[in-house]
Amino acid sequence: MKVSWDQVFGWRVRRQFVDPRSDGDAVAVVRRLCGVQAQVTSAAETAVALRRSQGTPGAVVAALGEGTLVKTWAMRGTLHALTPELGAAALSLMASARTWEKPAWTKVSGATPEDVAALVKAVGAILDRRVLTRDELVGELIAEPRFQPLETHLRSGWGSMLKPLAWQGALCHGPSRGTSITFGNPAHLIPGWTGIPDPEVAAPLVIRAYLGAYGPATPEIFNNWLTRNFLSKTIVRKWFSQLGDELTEIEVEGRKGFFLTEHLEELAATEPTSAVHLLGQFDQYVLGPGTGDSVLLPADHRAKVSRTAGWISPLVLIGGRIAGTWELDKTTLVVSMFDGAPVPSAAIRAELPRLATATGLPIESVRAAPTPTSRSPRR
Repeated sequence: MKVSWDQVFGWRVRRQFVDPRSDGDAVAVVRRLCGVQAQVTSAAETAVALRRSQGTPGAVVAALGEGTLVKTWAMRGTLHALTPELGAAALSLMASARTWEKPAWTKVSGATPEDVAALVKAVGAILDRRVLTRDELVGELIAEPRFQPLETHLRSGWGSMLKPLAWQGALCHGPSRGTSITFGNPAHLIPGWTGIPDPEVAAPLVIRAYLGAYGPATPEIFNNWLTRNFLSKTIVRKWFSQLGDELTEIEVEGRKGFFLTEHLEELAATEPTSAVHLLGQFDQYVLGPGTGDSVLLPADHRAKVSRTAGWISPLVLIGGRIAGTWELDKTTLVVSMFDGAPVPSAAIRAELPRLATATGLPIESVRAAPTPTSRSPRR
């Protein structure tokens, strides 16, 4: 089967609830997107709200409070809000990479695999039906002399020492306490939590969910999305092959990838779109395939989207392709189109009410960003 990239992007726009939007709740949107990155809470709220017909900020935090979503370090070691079932499955695959057992990790962290195993056991006991801030949790851990040399890493805001504990189901994020984050045991915070499944059970669930939003994709693209390629290529390819007839390899303008067989007719019937859409920072639309996908995001413009310190710019989509970025200047949306293309002002103005509602910010007008000019040489 051969289809065009314009068809694929049209399918993704619809499949990911960019257009038309979902009548469902935040959980339904997060499930479809295979989680939303939640390093920045407002970005997760915007990603979900933009995809809901009645979307306003606050739905993600509310679902986390109810335990219908779980917030934890998952894909690529970044914080995500996930449905409990998919979250547990993703954690299983993250844990199966056993990154904390690699000499490079021990060298950086100072923690041996035995230390991590001891931390999992200790944190399980400390968080037994309790929710603690990072300071409270670390304070109780370092009361044990064994863990005192790890204090600096345990207190790090990046959570490098806590991520392996999250992947093994020992902790997840709890409700914020003022400006402080908290941690609890998912078995106590998430109703119906059944623990971390075996990777062989988890893999089909995660692969189906991923391809159902971001297909077609190769095992290598999936591995990069999930773990930045820390998983064995052989194992990931095996997981794909075990899905058998559930997957079909298709070709899109010379590039091959796997697609869910059940969605093939829908893809073939998809008509390309020329519609303009606005998405917020850290949006799954680009994080799913990855910023290195040069068909979605031209390589010459990757640095404008994937910025320093891991920040991902807000997006302008045209026909499902990333065609520019935007930022807010008070109440004005400032748009930077790629390659000096004109700003589709009328189409973007039509999107402003939707964006204002989703972000909870007053957005009243749009203008083009200043065109960079080269400096005159010094004399």
